[in-house]
Amino acid sequence: MSVAPVRPVVLDDRFARELPEMAVPWRAEQAPDPRLLVLDEELAAELGLDASWLRSADGVRFLVGAAVPDGAAPVAQAYAGHQFGGFVPRLGDGRALLLGELTDSAGHLRDLHLKGSGRTPFARGGDGLAAVGPMLREHLVSRAMHALGVPTTRSLAVVATGRAVRREEVLPGAVLARVASSHLRVGSVQYARATGDPDLLRRLADHAISRHHPAAAQAENPYLALFEAVVAAQAPLIARWMLVGFVHGVMNTDNTTLSGETIDYGPCAFLDAYDPAAVYSSIDHGGRYAYGNQPAVAEWNLARLAEALLPLLHEDEERAVELAVAALGGFRTRYGAAWAAGARAKLGLPASTGPQAGALAEEFLTLLQAPRADLTSSFRALADAARGDAGPLRRHVLDVDALDDWVGRWCALDPDPAAMDRTNPLYVPRNHLVEEALTAATDGDLAPFRQLLAVVSAPYDERPGLERYAAPAPPDFGAYRTFCGT
Repeated sequence: MSVAPVRPVVLDDRFARELPEMAVPWRAEQAPDPRLLVLDEELAAELGLDASWLRSADGVRFLVGAAVPDGAAPVAQAYAGHQFGGFVPRLGDGRALLLGELTDSAGHLRDLHLKGSGRTPFARGGDGLAAVGPMLREHLVSRAMHALGVPTTRSLAVVATGRAVRREEVLPGAVLARVASSHLRVGSVQYARATGDPDLLRRLADHAISRHHPAAAQAENPYLALFEAVVAAQAPLIARWMLVGFVHGVMNTDNTTLSGETIDYGPCAFLDAYDPAAVYSSIDHGGRYAYGNQPAVAEWNLARLAEALLPLLHEDEERAVELAVAALGGFRTRYGAAWAAGARAKLGLPASTGPQAGALAEEFLTLLQAPRADLTSSFRALADAARGDAGPLRRHVLDVDALDDWVGRWCALDPDPAAMDRTNPLYVPRNHLVEEALTAATDGDLAPFRQLLAVVSAPYDERPGLERYAAPAPPDFGAYRTFCGT
């Protein structure tokens, strides 16, 4: 017997109403045998959704788009994008649907979006489906990023569909229910600009201002203020990626949000060995989206946003370009300030330390690079060194004399080890553990996945018996490659 929800689910269709040119009405494909694999009950509560109902047969049908609430209007969203530098004017949700917008318990509008729900008019030859492994990866990594304090889209649930998905092999299918402050992207603005419809571009910009950056509406030039606000949101986001060793893997403009949230956990990974050239995506053959390139790529993507907004910035194109260039120039300053502040916190130093903290952090990373030391473990070991035991830290570095000199200069600044333990995670989704958990889950055993999920949901709290989750990958793990899942 199904369980009635505590209150009816109300989904608004604001995006579809305000921007019908960018919304194709569509319905999810029926899932033959839907079965809930994982549910974020904390997120459900934030959204005002009853977890017990979501676990019921009716709730699971809702989570795969088979049971749409009265008044909801699911749509596939249109957007464009630069993919590995090449512009595609029409991409869109090829295997996804925006079910609608929810008002959460704090009064904020949140998108409820499905991934893997079947082909749409934007599918471009794809099957529109997703497999269990990649959807569980997104659930796991987005949960970890949220726990690490990184702005991110979040996964409400993953539901197995009972449908086989053909990739290199036949895999069990799944749908992910994703929550975001919106799914507006740089590629959304590029799409509107590419249509040649100035009214659509203006309405999209107004929608983005209202949804994410309302202060821009009061500015003398609201659309320039919108661009500046997106720059201000993206700069600290990328700094946070770099500080925790996150590699996105596919930083196309359609994966760059106007809200400043991380989106699309396809070929993503966390650094093991510190290496600015690290690439984990199977399709990034030239290293365009390598770990160390991420700040420059974000700036490049924002330049594409500026190009798309030019007609709104000023009626004179030359003046519009000048305004855009000046605003884009703020990215490096903002990124540098956010990275330096984060690095200072990772070193346990007070704000009064000033630029010296950033220089010390850069020097420490240089010490880690030659031996390809484990990034997460090395920073975590700093707290031991601050307490007087540099032994664990010394095991990570080849040039011990240089390290001892560095530690002496750093300790002279009186770092706070307790603050460092609250800033440097002990547990991140280590690649070998992620693969182990996803392989078991694909074979029907969710226990390793649930254990790993519980570990990374509290990344700073050391717990007995979890030593393997804090350890680097074994030497035989080899080169790691991730795939987008399509």
